[in-house]
Amino acid sequence: MRRITTAFGALAAAGMLALALPASAHAASGTLILNGVEHDNPSGCYPGDPRSLHVDNETDGPAYVMSSPNCTGSVVAVAAPGQDAVSEYGASVYIR
Repeated sequence: MRRITTAFGALAAAGMLALALPASAHAASGTLILNGVEHDNPSGCYPGDPRSLHVDNETDGPAYVMSSPNCTGSVVAVAAPGQDAVSEYGASVYIR
């Protein structure tokens, strides 16, 4: 009985690890350009500029323009893959 429990525990741990790794290692492929500054294969939160925020999204995922610093607040614009967005109220950009 002890061997079955150990084997089941190891199998469950391997399954959880297999599910967790792909999500944490994923970043958008391509280039995200924020006010002329390029970010290759971006992932996470990027600070905006006190002036208007211009997002040129040349990645394979959407870029969300957030109303507050540190990717907090509400989404004020979305730049779909291959598109751009300009926001006077954007303070940060989140991309996965």
